[in-house]
Amino acid sequence: MSNEKTEGIIIRLADFSESSKVITWFTRDFGKTASLAKGAKRLKSAFEAAIDLLATCRIVFIRKSSGGLDILTEAQLVNRFRPYPGSLSNLYVGYYIAELLDALTEEYDPHPELFDAAYAVLLELQEHDDFQKALIKFELTMLEEIGQLPQFEYCAGCSQDLGQLESYLYDANNGGLYCQHCEQQRHGNVRVSRGTVAVLQKLLDENTQLSQRLNLSLQQQREIRQLLTTTMSHILGRRPKMAPYLQL
Repeated sequence: MSNEKTEGIIIRLADFSESSKVITWFTRDFGKTASLAKGAKRLKSAFEAAIDLLATCRIVFIRKSSGGLDILTEAQLVNRFRPYPGSLSNLYVGYYIAELLDALTEEYDPHPELFDAAYAVLLELQEHDDFQKALIKFELTMLEEIGQLPQFEYCAGCSQDLGQLESYLYDANNGGLYCQHCEQQRHGNVRVSRGTVAVLQKLLDENTQLSQRLNLSLQQQREIRQLLTTTMSHILGRRPKMAPYLQL
């Protein structure tokens, strides 16, 4: 057993006993972990101020060498998630982020960039009521980190240039868009305009200032939302539970 220190976002809470909780974290240095917080439900618990869904904390835990739960020993609150005042949508987006982090990551498989993206979008949800672009960037980062990012530059059927079409057929099963020739022989249920594809490519660009200057039209937001929901559903084998609350 060893003591470990890191920052973590609480993505799931469950009662363990009359006084304790099991906390699932998405941490910066260790990926997803589950730890037992003994006495967390007591009125004067040492963790009382920190244990809250989507809270970000600096934590210390005893990592078990074999099966069993880690033991949480310290949790210092960094940020308590409070969605933008009056915005129920922002709360639902927070739950959606927790759902994806829990379902699409593995225990002790660290993804620091994904942790930073999750923390950034949670802060955005607290400060602004327009969350679409921040959420899209998080989802794209998630897909890239788990190796499931769709191909937006070349045809998923023939690997050739997509060509200058007004719109493209997207197929989640094959992980990308089709050129005019290949779409005649393929199946897909999402159609994405050329402008939306250009926006997705720019959002994936590492130039942060460039992506911050982007303005997404309502049509582009709707097309991207449909594409990403279809992709997440394909990976999960089911529709995300919070997806209906994200519709524009």
